[in-house]
Amino acid sequence: MGIRSTIADAPTPLPLLPCACANLRRAARAVTRLYNHELHSGGVEITQFTILMALERAGEISQGKLGKLLALDSTSLTRMLSLLRKRGWIQEKEGDDRRFRMIRLTATGRAKLQQAIPQWKKAQDRLRAALGEQTMGQLTSLMTQVAALSGEP
Repeated sequence: MGIRSTIADAPTPLPLLPCACANLRRAARAVTRLYNHELHSGGVEITQFTILMALERAGEISQGKLGKLLALDSTSLTRMLSLLRKRGWIQEKEGDDRRFRMIRLTATGRAKLQQAIPQWKKAQDRLRAALGEQTMGQLTSLMTQVAALSGEP
């Protein structure tokens, strides 16, 4: 399918770009392809899986807080949530204040998440195998630090 079995299989390293953002975005696209390749058979993309996973952990959460948790702008999150709602994976309701939308997983969404976890784990394991356990831990720590720069978790 055009995806290498591990990052280590790449014939030569890619050149370093002079912009940290460009390097991060390129890496994010490559990792997204890896995860989407594994998740494809389950009919879910990594962006959808991430939202389902966040909702599983958060329980019921406002759309604004979910956006902050995932560092997503309101427009992108609204578009993604619309698709998940149409598939019956999430449920939305008005919060105490009508300006807030509260979101939670449905039973169907929880089942979809559970069904996709083995494929997600396979992608996670492929990345860990390619990078090594220590580098994977360092990468996770660095990404958390970078995400915190915007003032969002």
